[in-house]
Amino acid sequence: MKLHFEPDLDYQLAAIEAVCDLFRGQEACRSEFTVSRSFGGIFQGQDEEQALGIGNRLHLSDDALLANLRAIQLKNGLSPSESLASGDFTVEMETGTGKTYVYLRTLFELHQRYGFTKFIIVVPSVAIKEGVYKSLQIMADHFRGIYANTPFVYPRSGSCGQSPVATS
Repeated sequence: MKLHFEPDLDYQLAAIEAVCDLFRGQEACRSEFTVSRSFGGIFQGQDEEQALGIGNRLHLSDDALLANLRAIQLKNGLSPSESLASGDFTVEMETGTGKTYVYLRTLFELHQRYGFTKFIIVVPSVAIKEGVYKSLQIMADHFRGIYANTPFVYPRSGSCGQSPVATS
């Protein structure tokens, strides 16, 4: 039995669009990896250029992020924020609405639109982590069809640098 995923559910597309619109104005970064020397000396025993890479460099100012956030909030009938408290944002969805699908597809959209390549998925337990991994396996063909074989690697073991598994 193979599951079928609907790629055009309005409420899911609206959530994906809201996250992507937060970065409106961000230049698309198409390099594999950006290296910065601004953190010099932190990683001892490693070549500086290997240790200090920065993925997903954000070129938007806090004012631009705040303007984007306010536009999204107004579009969705929410009170606009007075200020940008931090660079942390949340998307809230009801149980059973496809949150896993939405955030995974959002990662692909952010890659396609802005060239972002590094993402961290934080979950509260190993069981949920395994569930996300299983979801990636189940949705791999679906995402391949939408995003033309964009590679996606999800670390299978306890820490980010060990035993990555490519799902597409």
